[in-house]
Amino acid sequence: MQTPDEIIHQPVRLKVMAALNTLDAGQWLEFVALRSIVEATDGNLGAHLTTLETAGYVLVKKDFAGRKPRTQVCLSTQGRTAFSRYVTTLQAILAPPNPDISGFDDNQ
Repeated sequence: MQTPDEIIHQPVRLKVMAALNTLDAGQWLEFVALRSIVEATDGNLGAHLTTLETAGYVLVKKDFAGRKPRTQVCLSTQGRTAFSRYVTTLQAILAPPNPDISGFDDNQ
């Protein structure tokens, strides 16, 4: 049996990946919106984004909106593939194929 991707499996990172996966490929989400969705603190979310970025699952860009710094996050192609594999793995764990029970005798 496969095991889920440990990078994604952590609860906050799973929420991040799920939120970003709902966006179209190449679409960016602002850090403050993502923070609200996953209900994390700035520092906590930042640390998890660093882990996901290091794994190649998300892209992070920083710029300015007027004079205010802005951080945006996007799911990478590799991240989208990893999330799809993660979901498939969980589905396989939760609903494994039915074993052959033809020889099962429930009177034993």
